[in-house]
Amino acid sequence: MNKTIHIIGSGFSSLSAACYLAQSGNKVTLFEKNKTIGGRARQLKRDGFTFDIGPTWYWMPDVFERFFSDFNTKPSDFYTLEKLNPAYSVYFGKDDYITIEDTIEKIYSAFEKEEPGSSKKLKKLIDNAQNNYDVAIKDLVYRPGVSPLELVTPVTIKKISQFLSTIKRDVRKEFKNDRLAQILEFPVLFLGAKPSKTPSFYNFMNYADFGIGTFHPKKGMYQVVLAMESLAKSLGVIIKTDSPIDKIIVDNGKATGIISNGETHNADIILSGADYHHSETLLDIKYRQYSEKYWSKKTFAPSSLLFYVGFNKKLKNVNHHTLFFDVDFDVHAQDIYDNPKWPENPLFYASFPSITDESSAPTDKEAGIFLIPLAPGIEDTEALRALYFEKILKRFENLTSQDVRESIIFKESFCVNDFLKDYNSYKGNAYGMANTLMQTAFLRPNLKSNKVENLYFTGQLTVPGPGVPPALISGKLVAGLIKKHHN
Repeated sequence: MNKTIHIIGSGFSSLSAACYLAQSGNKVTLFEKNKTIGGRARQLKRDGFTFDIGPTWYWMPDVFERFFSDFNTKPSDFYTLEKLNPAYSVYFGKDDYITIEDTIEKIYSAFEKEEPGSSKKLKKLIDNAQNNYDVAIKDLVYRPGVSPLELVTPVTIKKISQFLSTIKRDVRKEFKNDRLAQILEFPVLFLGAKPSKTPSFYNFMNYADFGIGTFHPKKGMYQVVLAMESLAKSLGVIIKTDSPIDKIIVDNGKATGIISNGETHNADIILSGADYHHSETLLDIKYRQYSEKYWSKKTFAPSSLLFYVGFNKKLKNVNHHTLFFDVDFDVHAQDIYDNPKWPENPLFYASFPSITDESSAPTDKEAGIFLIPLAPGIEDTEALRALYFEKILKRFENLTSQDVRESIIFKESFCVNDFLKDYNSYKGNAYGMANTLMQTAFLRPNLKSNKVENLYFTGQLTVPGPGVPPALISGKLVAGLIKKHHN
């Protein structure tokens, strides 16, 4: 192609697209507003502790393998991957939890122990989920979302009923045990929507969870960013940090460059991997595809209140990934999607990477990451952050039967205002646009602008959706689309 291409942002989708576009012979430059690359997958280092600021779950390793194989490499050329055992545990009350281990046979046993006969139902669900996974991840998600016909195949026609039902309806029909149902509904939260709004077809996330498992890259998820940076640079990609974009230049209906730090950078093609809504604000209004009204009507995935905590001792009764479902999930979900407000009793998630990875914390200390899902766009103050840290810490101590308050060396927080400031994310959302039925495939914002020539988009607000593996795929899709239109 031999085009000059400027990419806005350096998250997973931007890095992915940069690699594919450079591989095709283009001159590619990435412009990142922050001091370090990675978008939402940056790092926090403090007092010998290392935290992944953003994603902490490594699911769908086959997607990562497929990405690196496109460049005749493999993940193990860059980082070491460890399958977690247990994958995670879920607390439902004091000293009351279910552990999800590293093989499907062990998970069948855990379900059977909780509810006799449930393992047979689970096997049926997982078989269906695996079939959906093969259809979705090996085929459908690698389509660019330009036509409804992309979804119409001999296989998907047979699965039409799974697009009309929901995850929650299907799970609750088979599993009367509320605890098991919640565990089965949990994975679709990575898609950003309630189980009651997520099409049944997306149960392929259950296969990603139980059938494939949960992994951890040694030294953290940021190693994936560093791997992609290394690959990109080896292909000739130039990366500029501390380079916020002031404007996308359009001349006679064509994108011709960007202005960064007051300086003009001309290009043949502009690709934005930054927040889609924000990217369009860099254009004059007449060139924007989607109005403020459009964005306000969309269902966005949650924002989050995150705490990064250094403890001066090793903690008990927790695993690398630990979920706390001891309160009503539906009530919390309503506070996110239906009547946005701070939840009275929030579910929360905690990650302790130092249980698995000694590089995460000094010897005999523990690194803890706590996350509360929140409605995007709600008020965010230091007082609210402090109040909710107390809420979850009190419950955490009670549920896991240990005192940790006096063992805290430090804590840092990240919430709605930070998502806005650091990532320009719409209403401070953390995960992008939810994958509901009406926000799937061609119904999501387009990869290619329909108002400005040579302008493209990638990332979690466009296809295929939120999450790290979909971001890698999104970069490949937009690179393919650019190649198609500019060869």
